[in-house]
Amino acid sequence: MGHVSAVEDKKLWDIWFTERNHDACDELIRRYMPIVHYHVQRISIGLPKSVQKDDLISHGLLGLYDALEKFQPERDLKFETYASFRVRGAIIDGLRKEDWLPRSMREKIKKVESATERLEQLHGRYVSSEEVAKELNMPTHEVEHAMTEYFVSNVLSIDEQFQETERNDAFATTIIDRRTKTPEQYSNEIETKKELVKVIEQLSEKEQLVISLFYYEELTLTEIGQILELSTSRISQIHSKALFKLQQTLKKSLHFS
Repeated sequence: MGHVSAVEDKKLWDIWFTERNHDACDELIRRYMPIVHYHVQRISIGLPKSVQKDDLISHGLLGLYDALEKFQPERDLKFETYASFRVRGAIIDGLRKEDWLPRSMREKIKKVESATERLEQLHGRYVSSEEVAKELNMPTHEVEHAMTEYFVSNVLSIDEQFQETERNDAFATTIIDRRTKTPEQYSNEIETKKELVKVIEQLSEKEQLVISLFYYEELTLTEIGQILELSTSRISQIHSKALFKLQQTLKKSLHFS
């Protein structure tokens, strides 16, 4: 069956490459739609409810079609890999253009950051989302959600494209020789990792598992929920709570990088 499928795939791609046949294009899009849904689910985490998943899917479809148009198999790169970059980039670019983060949320993020730093200085340690929520007289889940959006906004920022160039280069691609770190950067990275280990050890077993499955195994929240036999919304809550505990260390890492 696998051989038959491979033959069918090759035939479909040949028709697309040689004829730019619309039916072949539609079938390829249908076959690779899971890539779009995968990135939509991961990127949508932390976004406001006002951001419709259908809009994200539309952006992702544009990226998938762009990948089909520009894919060059002679470069010895799997289409799934190439399409993932294009789909994710299209979704992020669409979000950036729409200014998805409302001013009210930006203000809430600033309030949470300010309160977190104030409490850290007061107690001389990392603080919990419950402590920040109490300080701001705000529900704990709103504090955690705000900081999740903080990280998403940082991802969008580093992926923002230059407007004045003809190439679709992002700021992230212009960082020179990222593999070679200065002694200061290397030292900061070691200290950050040590701090992260301490914080991760303080997470509950379930929080550690969700973080590992989401960021290391790259599973979706739905897939994690199926493994742990919990609802997707419950997994999202666990993820947000764990991320808040990690964000104080990660925020310092972002500032140093």
